[in-house]
Amino acid sequence: MKKLKLIRFNHMEDQTHGLLFWDHHNEMRFLCFTLEDEHRKEKIMHHTRIPEGIYRLQLRKHGGHHRDYLERYGREWHKGMIQVMDVPQFHDILIHCGNTHEHTSGCILVGDSLSPRFLGSSRDAYAKAYPSVAAELSKGEEVVLEIVCI
Repeated sequence: MKKLKLIRFNHMEDQTHGLLFWDHHNEMRFLCFTLEDEHRKEKIMHHTRIPEGIYRLQLRKHGGHHRDYLERYGREWHKGMIQVMDVPQFHDILIHCGNTHEHTSGCILVGDSLSPRFLGSSRDAYAKAYPSVAAELSKGEEVVLEIVCI
């Protein structure tokens, strides 16, 4: 089993910052920074990050993000959106590009730089993080996302 590991380290009033790693046989390779919505005791749709835990990933081949990314990256490269599965009380959680907490809608955004209110070079980070995960999922391998808070 392959694993992405998201370590959340900065919990702000309206957003959460994290570090995303590709964990291959307990060798962690840094991929990018992440930005998510904030933690809430009671879920508010499109404004709450998903809980800590381990979630199965799959490729989603429908929806607006999928169409946009096919156009942006091409069919040879883009195999489907990375979707986080089986999150209690959540659905359609994706890992995708974006720059501020307004772009998350409960999803996980990726970027190469991070300031208190802005996730930068999101498309570059996505282009680095996506291929390894998509290749494994396309081969039928199990890939999970482990989320922890520090």
